[in-house]
Amino acid sequence: MAGLAKEKQELYTVDHIFALPDGERAELIDGVLYDMAPPARGHQRLLFELATVINNYIESHGGDYEVDIAPFAVFLDDSNMNYVEPDISVICDKSKLDDEGCHGAPDWVIEIVSPSSFRMDYIIKLYKYEEVGVRFYWIVDLQREIVRVYDFEHEDTMDYTFEEETPSGLYEDLLIKVGELLG
Repeated sequence: MAGLAKEKQELYTVDHIFALPDGERAELIDGVLYDMAPPARGHQRLLFELATVINNYIESHGGDYEVDIAPFAVFLDDSNMNYVEPDISVICDKSKLDDEGCHGAPDWVIEIVSPSSFRMDYIIKLYKYEEVGVRFYWIVDLQREIVRVYDFEHEDTMDYTFEEETPSGLYEDLLIKVGELLG
């Protein structure tokens, strides 16, 4: 049976994230470190447009939610082994916020998937976000031109094309056509 034993993988903590050299970014899920590739220009443009639409809507409706964009630190739990930088985080409970970032699950997370982040966004983060109590999780898939919406509160998943109005979940009348933002 020699050779069947697995090599023990080192578990990382948030301290490892903060010790990364300048310019390097990574996320941490259950002690496993995942390097992050720099986002493409189209990714950043869509991130800006989506965050602007969401923030403007919340402000114009007297909402008291906070909208933050990557790089923004989210410490998913108290374990010191879970740290992510979602593309967009909407936090309803501002007591979770301090100068470091958000301590606990945001209410709404949006990730804009790229070829290098497909597995991370569709599998690893999906299960982690549900586990820690994120209420709504959007995966915006530029290649497939869909928005996959996970409504964890109602155990529902829906796909919307970029030409359809995608409901936010937090506000009934906040509907976003991603295709209109791509300009």
